[in-house]
Amino acid sequence: MVKKGSLWVLSIILIFITFMPHGKSVAATESITISTDNVNLRGGPGLSYPLIKIVYRGEKYPIVKEQGDWIEIELANGQTGWLVNWLVTKETNSAIKTNYGMVNADTLNMRQEPSALSSVVGKLTYGTSVTIYSKQDNWLEIGFSNVRGWVISDFIDVQAAGDTSSGTAKRNGLIGTVTADSLSVRSSASLNSNLIGTVTMGQRFTIVEELNNWAKIEYQSGSFGWVAGWFLEKETSKTQTGQTVKETIITIINNGTNIRKGPDVQSDVIERTNTGAAYSVKNIINDWYEVKLEDGRIGYIAGWLVSINGNNPQIKKQGAEGYLKNKTIVLDPGHGGTDKGATGVSGTYEKDLTLRTAQLLSDKLMAAGANVYITRINDSYLQLASRVNIASSYNADAFISLHYDSNVEPSTRGMTGYYYHSYQQALAESIFASTVGQTKMTSRGVRFGDFHVIRENSQKAVLMELGYLSNPAEEMVITSAGFQENAAAGMFDGLARYFKENE
Repeated sequence: MVKKGSLWVLSIILIFITFMPHGKSVAATESITISTDNVNLRGGPGLSYPLIKIVYRGEKYPIVKEQGDWIEIELANGQTGWLVNWLVTKETNSAIKTNYGMVNADTLNMRQEPSALSSVVGKLTYGTSVTIYSKQDNWLEIGFSNVRGWVISDFIDVQAAGDTSSGTAKRNGLIGTVTADSLSVRSSASLNSNLIGTVTMGQRFTIVEELNNWAKIEYQSGSFGWVAGWFLEKETSKTQTGQTVKETIITIINNGTNIRKGPDVQSDVIERTNTGAAYSVKNIINDWYEVKLEDGRIGYIAGWLVSINGNNPQIKKQGAEGYLKNKTIVLDPGHGGTDKGATGVSGTYEKDLTLRTAQLLSDKLMAAGANVYITRINDSYLQLASRVNIASSYNADAFISLHYDSNVEPSTRGMTGYYYHSYQQALAESIFASTVGQTKMTSRGVRFGDFHVIRENSQKAVLMELGYLSNPAEEMVITSAGFQENAAAGMFDGLARYFKENE
């Protein structure tokens, strides 16, 4: 029972609550420090909202607003999330400022300690936004997703909180040469924007603007669009006979690769080399790399048989993409609906990632004239037998089931290709070799796999496990825009090469 006096007080409280603002805006200089080991960051101010990611003790974030017991914070990539206020320490000193940065190297190792001899805890790709915590000599302590480590400061463009200049488009004036077989042109600088056209390897365009790692080009007279900047070679001058390359290393991706006396397939073979062998490039002549062998001799290796580091373009064998025209390809993004598949350390669902990869690959294949069917085009569940039936009903020339792996041992990493029937092996090997070469992932090889979608498939079918979501460092890589485009480009090239060599 409640007394009259208490009822009067309760009424006043209810009136106050009714007219109280739902959220309090907070000055940009206010921040919080995570004071608990693992804190869930959610999509809204309540436990019923979905988990976005996990943040960790010691990390600092600027406050966007407060609502009741919940605080909205801003992450390095501009995304926001909510956490409960009793798991953090609030700081209101106006001098406190969170710095962000953007990776300006193709790939950048995050190390456990500020030393080149320290173990690698993650890899970042060009254009990735990171949070900067501290500096020691020429090293920066940074955070991305749930991983924290040290990188060389030269490879990070620092941006102070509130400074948006690095996120705005800027005039460029460079000439970009397309280095991918088929490159999607999109309506805005995002993988999620609409596909409005395609350009092909060797085409040259003036770069009108750049936004993060995207470039705006005039792909047709009077028509402008955005392409992934990591597939443009921005050097403007080349000679017809050769191009000098500094500190470029190529790595062989196939056993028994020929090293020839001259830069063409008619030249004599002077040596053979195997997967993993690395060579320093002295020159590029047409589509061939000139290298110096251990005994001092000069040799030439076909550019489409290697992977390459640095900013130089990956050379691909011309013309193979033409063999995709009128081919019927079925893409099978694994899982979906109630079946989430593997879940990454940061909360990435396999079902979402496989669909994203399938859509990117579909864009490239359709641009080359292939007939493409996707077993699911949204977040829906489809039985395994139905996926196989789609391949059979369309008499598919190739069926590719896309997956991302998981393991109880978080250090496990790499890409694996699977086939079940012997008539599927050549397709699996071609797609796998090209995708590993394009993405530079750790190779776990092509194996026999007893999976329903390839075992019960009468068509040429493969299953690709493109990386491990259970590995924190690898999750960062495979969810990046750069990896997704490279994986799609690799599978595209592997399919094209398979049809070229098997017809």
